[in-house]
Amino acid sequence: MKAIDPISLALGQKQLDHICRTMGWVMARTARSPIFSQSHDFSCFIGSKSGQVVSQADGIPIHTGGGGIALTRLLETFEGRIHPGDCFLANDPYVAGGNHLPDFTVMRPVFLNEALIGFTCNRAHQSDIGGGAAGTYNPKAEEIFHEGLRIPVIKLVSKGEVQDDLWRLILLNSRTPDLLDGDLRAMLGSTEIGAKRVHDMASPMGGEGLNQLFTLLLDWAEESFLAAIRKLKPGTYVGEDFFDHDCFEPIEARIKAAITIGADGVLVDFAGTSPQMRGFKNSSLANTRSAVLFGLVSFLGAHIPRNDGVFRRVRVEAPEGSLVNAKPPAPVTSATTYPAHQIIHAIWQALSPTAPELSCAGWSRISHCNTSGTDESGRYYVAYQWLAQPGAGAVKGRDGFNVMGQITTLGGLALPDVEDFETSYPFIVECQEFVTDGGGAGRYRGGTGAVATVKVRHSAEYSFRGEGNGNPTSFGVLGGHAAGVGSCSIKFEDGSSYAPPRFGVERLRPLTLTIKAAGGGGFGSPYQRPPEEVLNDVLDGIVSRENAEADYGVVLTGKDLYVDEQATRVRRQQLKKVESST
Repeated sequence: MKAIDPISLALGQKQLDHICRTMGWVMARTARSPIFSQSHDFSCFIGSKSGQVVSQADGIPIHTGGGGIALTRLLETFEGRIHPGDCFLANDPYVAGGNHLPDFTVMRPVFLNEALIGFTCNRAHQSDIGGGAAGTYNPKAEEIFHEGLRIPVIKLVSKGEVQDDLWRLILLNSRTPDLLDGDLRAMLGSTEIGAKRVHDMASPMGGEGLNQLFTLLLDWAEESFLAAIRKLKPGTYVGEDFFDHDCFEPIEARIKAAITIGADGVLVDFAGTSPQMRGFKNSSLANTRSAVLFGLVSFLGAHIPRNDGVFRRVRVEAPEGSLVNAKPPAPVTSATTYPAHQIIHAIWQALSPTAPELSCAGWSRISHCNTSGTDESGRYYVAYQWLAQPGAGAVKGRDGFNVMGQITTLGGLALPDVEDFETSYPFIVECQEFVTDGGGAGRYRGGTGAVATVKVRHSAEYSFRGEGNGNPTSFGVLGGHAAGVGSCSIKFEDGSSYAPPRFGVERLRPLTLTIKAAGGGGFGSPYQRPPEEVLNDVLDGIVSRENAEADYGVVLTGKDLYVDEQATRVRRQQLKKVESST
């Protein structure tokens, strides 16, 4: 086949990306769990016959950046035993290239004329897979065996026949087997549709033609990444982020990333990162690899294709036994949020001096919990309290998004609709609104975050994981301010109050739960923000009148509020003097 021209290459990438999105539409419309049908906590991707990810256009970035490791494990485990009609399943982070146990990965080989030409895959966070706490997140876990069912790469479907014994074994290990049954079938269906589309795409060009397209797409990503890093000043740059709690007691731990930029690639060295911890906030190597790809590409620009071609020019050194390369049987369920969040922050902070205009302020960590129990009909449910999400950090030219989900989703996680939330669970949502003064001040303001109040009508179990409820977890850049902290509070029907632990599993009687998420950091000096924009924030309830003056130096006056320009100039000069002296 002749070399593919740039236009055909771009069209080929778009066609593969569309197949990924089609798989996502199938999944969202056929899955049973609200975590999929409403919140889209799954990701679809396409791999080459050699196990390299060539498209990950639908879903959540932290899911798919390490998908190539899972495909490699499949190819190693079933060499010579991969046939048309087969479909494979895996989740284990230590032996199967998984991020963490809740993320089941379905991998379907695609054949053309009896020859393997690629894989269509779906990685999806299951509602429940057993373990010591409902909903897969167990803050009490001290080893991976407390976190749920471990699955190496297995052949779930053999030549078109579902392996019923394996299917029953998997369902038996879930508190919500009816949901898991439907969700697994939706995953299989989505990859089947994807496989048919890839087959149809390959038919006119043949298997070798498709393989050539994949190779060129990987080359394109490699060249795009190289072009981006060659605009940066060569050298070694260091960034870090912290943990202050291991789910059992306060600690002082850090993730440190030293990034060496050269003309031919990037080294990301995590030497100096703290040892793995007792709690479930350790990272598998696949998850760390995914977070590194996320951090680099999100900083350098969305024009870089997100496929394994980038990793040809990235070397990751993660000390074994550390937070970023834990040794079994360390628990890792929180890996896709924390420490992935800290890895991304460390990379952003390291790269910021190389290209300040590309800097992104930090995002705050979550304050919410999981709730599980039975409703009036006796149906068992697992609910993620996602109505109160943190704010995003600001970037040059744009305020941070007020509510966008965790940093590792980058907007790929859809927040639940209130009406659907109340229909799906025995809850009444009494409040959901933006937080006033939640975002860090800056020329571009950090996102505010949201606060939600939910009445839970029956006794239920709660899995608390308030990572954002301790110290401030965002950061400002280029003079911007960090945001504050989040909170989680409870009131019982008798009027008494209860302050839940940051981490833990408890069963509680009917209550009203209030979660307030922290905001994102600001970009640039807040004294450069036009006073009219600050006034609009006050009128919108995003910033209080008091903080307009205290944080931005904008003095508002009058019954209808307007900017006192003379008083604002004086106030800003005063604040600048105080800031420069400290």
